[in-house]
Parts: sequence; structure tokens; C-alpha cells
Amino acid sequence: MKKPVSMKYLSITAVSLLAVLASAGVQAHKDDIDVDRLNNSLNQLASDPTLGTYAQADQALAREAISQLVQSGSRERPHALYIAERRVDQARAEAELQVAQRQLNQLDQDNAQLQLDRSRIDANSAQQQLDIQRMQYQLAQQETARLQAQGQEAAAQAAQAQAEADQARKLAAAQSRLAQAAKRQAALATKAAQAAKALQDSQPAQQPGGN
Repeated sequence: MKKPVSMKYLSITAVSLLAVLASAGVQAHKDDIDVDRLNNSLNQLASDPTLGTYAQADQALAREAISQLVQSGSRERPHALYIAERRVDQARAEAELQVAQRQLNQLDQDNAQLQLDRSRIDANSAQQQLDIQRMQYQLAQQETARLQAQGQEAAAQAAQAQAEADQARKLAAAQSRLAQAAKRQAALATKAAQAAKALQDSQPAQQPGGN
């Protein structure tokens, strides 16, 4: 007959089994904490309104790494945990990098647009300055033409005045000559009258009854 198993041996076996179960439970709980931590981190990244739409491929790799962590055994767990953590960190870093790159591209585009707007403003300003200079040039030409016209009119008036003055001088000279001629004629007529009177006075008077 077999000897009955002692209570002491059963107690030791039960304690060992409980210890193993407790250790497995602690390990399972630790596994759940790591998986939950990584899933929460990845879910926060995916739901982020700014970062969530970026690094989709890296987020997919991170979820696959977490899945492999869940399925890994105790020997593979440290390496799987390391890979999963790096994948999650890489997904966030890549998303932040892509957002920064997009912001940089947007800044470059905004700067290019500002430069384009500035060049347009400069071109419009230069065109306005050119239009103003053209207008000033046209006004100067018109003023020059007006002054030239006034000068020509003044020259014509001066020439006409000179011609009238010359004509007046000629008329005055003619009138002077006419007056002198009339004066000479008057003087000659006076002399002629005096001579006639003298001749008449010098003739003897006729005797009455004479032949």
C-alpha cells in the first residue's frame, strides 16, 4: 500500500503553486500596464487634432509592435517592449516632424506670397511714378507751347507795333515835308506878290489926255 501524502507536503506544494500564480498575475498585470500605457500614448497621438493625421505609417507600425508585445512570451517580452516603446516614440516624433515641416512650408509659401505682393506693390508704385512723370512732362510741354505761343503773339504784336511806328514816322516825315513845301510856296507867293507890287509902284502914272 502507498503511504498517504502528508499534509506538510501538500501545504508546500500549495504555497509554491500560489506563488507561481501570484507571480504570473503580477507579470500579467505589469504586461497590461505597459500595453495600456503604450496604447494610451498612441491613442492620444491618433486623436490629437494637429498630429493625429500625420505619420500614419509609423502609427501603424507602432500598433503592430504593441500587438507583438501582447503576444510575446516572457523571454521575448523585454525586446518586444523596447521595440513597441521605440515605435510609439518614433510615431510621435515623425508626426511632430511632419507638422513642423508643413508649418515651415506654409511659412515659405506665405513669405513667397508676401514677396510677390511686395513686388506687385513696388511695380504699381513705379507705374504710378511713371504716370506722374509723364503727366508732369505733358504739362511742361503744354506750358512751353503756351509760352511759345504767347512769345510768338508778343513778337507779332511787337512787329506790328514796330511797323505802325515806322508808318507813323514815315507819315510824320511826309507831313513835315508837305508843311515845308507849303511854307516855301507861301514864302514864294509872298515874294511874288511883293515883287508885283514893287513893279507896279515903280511904273510912272499916266498923264491925263496923253497918247
